[in-house]
Amino acid sequence: MDKNHSKGRLRNTQLVVFLSKIADSAVIFLVLMLAVWVYPATSWNMSFAFAGLAGVILFLLLSEMGYLYHSWRGMPLFQELLRIVLVWLGVVSLLLLIGYGLKVSSDYSRVVINSWFFTTPLFLGVARLVMRTILGHMRSLGHNTRNVAVVGAGEMGVKLFNSIKRSPWLGMQFVGFFDDRTPALERTNWEGTLEGDFKQLLAKTKKGEVDLIYITLPLTAQPRIVEMVDQLADTTASVYLVPDFFVFSLFHGNWSSLDGLHMVSVFETPFLGVDGWVKRMQDVVLASVILFIIALPMLLIATVVRLTSSGPALFKQRRYGIDGKEIYVWKFRSMRVQDDGDRIVQAKRNDSRITPVGAFLRRTSLDELPQFLNVLFGEMSIVGPRPHAVAHNEEYRDLIKGYMLRHAVKPGITGWAQINGWRGETDTLDKMEKRVEYDLWYIRNWSSLLDIKIIFLTVIKGFVGKQAY
Repeated sequence: MDKNHSKGRLRNTQLVVFLSKIADSAVIFLVLMLAVWVYPATSWNMSFAFAGLAGVILFLLLSEMGYLYHSWRGMPLFQELLRIVLVWLGVVSLLLLIGYGLKVSSDYSRVVINSWFFTTPLFLGVARLVMRTILGHMRSLGHNTRNVAVVGAGEMGVKLFNSIKRSPWLGMQFVGFFDDRTPALERTNWEGTLEGDFKQLLAKTKKGEVDLIYITLPLTAQPRIVEMVDQLADTTASVYLVPDFFVFSLFHGNWSSLDGLHMVSVFETPFLGVDGWVKRMQDVVLASVILFIIALPMLLIATVVRLTSSGPALFKQRRYGIDGKEIYVWKFRSMRVQDDGDRIVQAKRNDSRITPVGAFLRRTSLDELPQFLNVLFGEMSIVGPRPHAVAHNEEYRDLIKGYMLRHAVKPGITGWAQINGWRGETDTLDKMEKRVEYDLWYIRNWSSLLDIKIIFLTVIKGFVGKQAY
C-alpha cells in the first residue's frame, strides 16, 4: 500500500512534467502560427514550420538546464516566470545565430518573428498560471499530495509549519513535529501536533507514511543532524536541511561554494551578479529620464537659492556610500551654514539656520533633486537607505546593532523607511533605530518590484513630510 502510494506520487509528478512540456511546446508553435495569421503579408510555409519546430526543441533542451520542469511546490510564481523568460531569451539568441549562420534570416518576416519572440513568454506565463491554478485546486482537494514531517519544534520549525498551513495548494499534508528534546517541547506558541521522537519518525518513513522531511534543528545539534541524515538514507523520503539560523540575524543569506566547499553568507549585499546589473540599469534609465524632465526646474531652483541668500546654490556633504566608502552627496543649499565636520547638528523645527526658501525646499524634498546626478555617477541609487552624514554614522554605529549593515547597498534618494514615515529629524535613539530597522528590512527583501513600489509611493505621498524641516 505504501509502495503503491509512492509509485502513484511519482507517476503523478511525471504526468505533470509531461503535460507541462506538451503545453509549452503547443504554445510556442501556436503563437508563431498566430503571428503569421495576423500579419496579412505572410502565409504559413515550411520555413515557419521549421522555425517553430527548432524553437520547441531548443526550449525543451534549455528548460532542462534551467530546471524549468522541476517541481514548483513552494516556488514563487515570479521566480518561475523569470526562468521562462531567461530560457526563452536563450532560445531567441540561438535561433538568431542559426539564422545568421545558415543565411536564411531573409526568408522570414521581421514583423512575424519579432511578434513571436516578444509575445511567446507572455503566453507561456499564462499557460503556467493556468497549470498552477488547476494543480493547486486539485491538491487543495487532497489529490497529488505529499506527507510532510518536521524535525525540530523550534522557531524555524514553527515558521515552516505555518507556511505549509497557509499554502494548501502546495499539496503538503502535515504529519507532525518530531523532536527528541523533551524540555524544548513545553511550548505554548505553536499548534502543530507532536507525534514523537526521531525513532518514531524513522519507523513511519520506512513504512512509506512520510514523503518529505524538513530538519530544522539548531546548528548546535550538528552531530545529531549527521546521525539523522545517515539513518534517513535508508528510506525513500526526500530530506531537506533547514538550519535554524535565528541565532544569527541573517542578512540576505545566500548559499555559495568555494573550490567545492559549501557555505552560507551571514552578511551580504543582495546586488551580486545579475541583480546588481538589473539595479544599476534601472537607476541609469530612470535617473536619465528624470534629469531630463527636471533640468529646467533645477535651474530655476538654483537661481532662486542663489538670489535669496548668500552662498552657493549647491551644497555637498560627506556621507558613507556602499561598503562604508565616503562619497559627496549634492543638495540645493537650504541653510546659511554648510556643516561637514566631525559634529553636525540635525535640523530642527524653526531652525534659525534654515533660509525661507530652504524651508520650502526641505519640506518638499526638492533640495534632494541634485542627487539624481549622484545616481547617474554610480555613487547612489534611486531607492535605498538614506545616507547620513559621516559624523552621524560614527555616532550611531556604536549605539545601534547592525547600523553599518545599511551600507551593504548604495544609499538612495528615497527608501522604505521614508515612505513609511521615518524621514526628517531623528532626535531620539528610538527614531533612528526604527529607521535602521526599515532600511535593513528593505535590503533583506529587495526586488525590482519593491523598488518600483517605493518609487510609486514616493511620488504619491513621499515628497512632503511633517517631520522634514
